[in-house]
Amino acid sequence: MKQPLAYVHSDAKVADNVVIEPFVSIDHDVIIGEGTRIGSGVTILPGTRIGKNCNIFPGAVIGAIPQDLKFKGEYTTVEIGDNNTIREFVTINRGTSSKGKTVVGDSNLIMAYVHVAHDCKLGSNIILGNNTQLAGEVIVDDWAIISGLTGVHQFCRIGTHVMIGGGARVRKDVPPFIKASREPLSYVGINSIGLRRRNYTNMKIREVQDIYRYIYQKGLNVTQAVEIIEAEMPATPERDEVLLFLKDSKRGIIRGYFPD
Repeated sequence: MKQPLAYVHSDAKVADNVVIEPFVSIDHDVIIGEGTRIGSGVTILPGTRIGKNCNIFPGAVIGAIPQDLKFKGEYTTVEIGDNNTIREFVTINRGTSSKGKTVVGDSNLIMAYVHVAHDCKLGSNIILGNNTQLAGEVIVDDWAIISGLTGVHQFCRIGTHVMIGGGARVRKDVPPFIKASREPLSYVGINSIGLRRRNYTNMKIREVQDIYRYIYQKGLNVTQAVEIIEAEMPATPERDEVLLFLKDSKRGIIRGYFPD
């Protein structure tokens, strides 16, 4: 671990087998778990917690204070789980008094130049493409894939198993299990390929398709669609996941796409 060309504060708690490359700066009040690798030029600031077996590439900055004018210096953290890959020049900011922490789960791939703003909550097994920009308090659920050059508006939520096309502008919530693309961002179908890769059966995929026919293809508003789905479709984990997402949505969900 000892690297003469790196700065590691004496109060930082760094596991013995962490690899620290030259020109790294690790400040006080930092915890880094076993097996993690910190690339050259990485800056890790106070309040950062990093789990085991992460790989952080050169130039990343983890734990900087929020880019939020409401931040008044309160104590907040960044909490990153295990087995994450964080590529070059990623920035992950601390939380604010709103949530108190920014959270990244396990086994995520966060590609180069991604920004994760204050109080975001990322699940596990997520892919964030190059130059994806998450504004404050965004939620990204497990297994979501956000393609490169995508911007996500503050307070938006992206559901589990979602696939978002490149260059998107996400202004509203994106419900689970779907593909979203075009401008304005719209529902363009079920993420059937992703679901098959994660061992969803054809029967389950058809069930999800039936749910979204009510939501996007029958001329119903969301309230009407929820009522019919609850009345006519048997309770399953997938049905309930979608219904709970819709009921909890604060910004409303993305529109359907209907070609001219």
